Amino acid sequence: MTAIYKREFKAFFRNMTGFIYIALFLIVMAFLSNVINFSNRVPNFEYVMFYMRIGLIVMIPILTMRSFSEEKKQKTDQLLFSLPVSTSKIVLGKYLSTLTVFAVPVVISCAYPLILSKYDASGAISYGASYGTILAFLLLGASLIAVGIFMSSLTENQIIAAVLSFAYIIIDFLISFKILTLPSSSTASFIGIVVLIAIMSLIIFALTKNSTIGWMVFIILDIPLAIVRFIKPDLLEGGLTKVLDNISLFDKLYDFATGVFNVNSIVYFLTITGLFLFFTVQSLEKRRWS
Repeated sequence: MTAIYKREFKAFFRNMTGFIYIALFLIVMAFLSNVINFSNRVPNFEYVMFYMRIGLIVMIPILTMRSFSEEKKQKTDQLLFSLPVSTSKIVLGKYLSTLTVFAVPVVISCAYPLILSKYDASGAISYGASYGTILAFLLLGASLIAVGIFMSSLTENQIIAAVLSFAYIIIDFLISFKILTLPSSSTASFIGIVVLIAIMSLIIFALTKNSTIGWMVFIILDIPLAIVRFIKPDLLEGGLTKVLDNISLFDKLYDFATGVFNVNSIVYFLTITGLFLFFTVQSLEKRRWS
């Protein structure tokens, strides 16, 4: 795994992707800090990291699109599979190398609250909120990187991988930003949740190639939903919006930016990361033995 990690990490800087990403991240962060913290004299660096989340919509697909799609296109994935290394270690090596590149400017951002404290005579800077938001931002990026790597494992075309990642991230962002207007009736919520369950079942079927497991997941999750729909439909009013709000990754960052250290959000970030890394391993295992 170490060899794969080093190989992938060096690749980011051989093709300039790593340098460009780090430079752009630091430039945008410096600009936002200047506008928010210095020009408007707001001592909350957590606001800077909160607005930086918008950049993840573009940055993550660029960082992850070549992870496995390029290997597939160049047929070097067969070489990877021939190594005496498990698929999970291959995925972890690539994931950790991408996460390291992503983390470099995030770690540098830790100096900003200390710099701002030198100019803040009132002592209004909240180190807890600032560093809590930086941590949450790092975990948000880690989750989205796992999503991006999974999308890259599905295709040999880097552009398609980037588009798939972008689509997932932009939808998640729009949900958190409350831009998507969704019907709130119990019937609409019921249909919407059924569609989400169906998508989940299709993903499981695509990964396992086992229709029985896919149908079992679909039926097991739909039965209690149908019972609620016919016994007490009022409980489903606005249910789709609530479900989407709860599963949105971007929405979890808001608590930290307002000074609330939400442990549940930390657990959720880690769970999504682990889940999509698992999906990636299953996707590659299917190809490895096909």
